Amino acid sequence: MGYALGELGLRRWRTADALRLAAAHQDPEMRTQGGIVDRASAVDWIGRVADLDNGHVYAVADADDHPIGCVAVTNIDRHQVGWTWYWTLADVRGQGVARDALRALADWAHHDAGLYRLELGHRLNNPASCAVAAGAGFLSEGLERQRLAYDGSRYDVERHARLITDPLTPPERRVSISV
Repeated sequence: MGYALGELGLRRWRTADALRLAAAHQDPEMRTQGGIVDRASAVDWIGRVADLDNGHVYAVADADDHPIGCVAVTNIDRHQVGWTWYWTLADVRGQGVARDALRALADWAHHDAGLYRLELGHRLNNPASCAVAAGAGFLSEGLERQRLAYDGSRYDVERHARLITDPLTPPERRVSISV
């Protein structure tokens, strides 16, 4: 399936996105993300992330407004620190979509949402996620041994963070944000 990747938009998830969200989670790389297995669980997830008290979860939409990924900052605490996460459809991975969406989200989170520090973590066996983090200006801060467990196996996690004072390269493509 082709996507219009010339421009991206960060926007709230809509119930109308449920089928695409459910389809995205059929990818083996996505099955552990969010517990989404069908349209009903996708609708439930969209409802849960719509009005978070301590976070913002956005669909990454292509120029035709089709969701092709997700970017978020959640678990915001009183210290102006938030946990950042992202994913993209398999069809658009490796094309800078996650990096550009994360750069735009980081800029928004620091300057509009007032967050000082953004954190994220990725499994050590996921070098593509590490490249996204580094490409969005998140610096490595170390290793959390056996932090995550999936299907009976434990995984080390590399922790990254960026501060409002860290330089941020703008996205390579236009990214609009409608919050």
